[in-house]
Amino acid sequence: MKQPLGVILAGGQATRMGGGDKGLLMLGRQTLLSRVIDRLAPQVAGLALNANGDPARFDPFGLPVLADSIEGFAGPLAGVLAGLDWAAARGADKIVTAAADTPFFPGDLVPQLLLASDGMTHPLVLSATPDPERGRARHPTFGLWPVALRDDLRAALQGGLRKVVIWTEKHGGREALFPVSTIDPFFNVNTPEDLARAEAFL
Repeated sequence: MKQPLGVILAGGQATRMGGGDKGLLMLGRQTLLSRVIDRLAPQVAGLALNANGDPARFDPFGLPVLADSIEGFAGPLAGVLAGLDWAAARGADKIVTAAADTPFFPGDLVPQLLLASDGMTHPLVLSATPDPERGRARHPTFGLWPVALRDDLRAALQGGLRKVVIWTEKHGGREALFPVSTIDPFFNVNTPEDLARAEAFL
């Protein structure tokens, strides 16, 4: 199976961190974003960054920067759509997304997503972890997305859809379950306290 392209979602507004780009925060001697790049790049055939505003601030990372094509802050699905459009232009048939503020995600993210998509016409898979209360918790910024559904996603976003799971369930989306050990692999940095916790995890 051909390796998907990778898209790092960094289009959030980071309101709980006081605004700005969470991916540019330092964790140890690296930015959060560089940690995510280091983890995702070996798993994909190419990499881009979804972010809005002046792309020049990401020049040091040497990645294409894709802005949302949907007006207003439409959430992670708008970033997924930007990634699907970029992938379509490169002749790819699927992408894997990862969030720029989640530095410990699994090193086998892509293989496990591809495994869970086995036999699907349109491979659509979200990451999940066991959850004692809900059974499993989905992590919708970490997924496998088919380029073939990009126009359907565009229409859904233009129609006001914002919730990832509503759209993925409509298309028979599956889940890839990842284990949780001492740390939730999808732990993300939303607050200064989270950043301190991430430092401790290092």
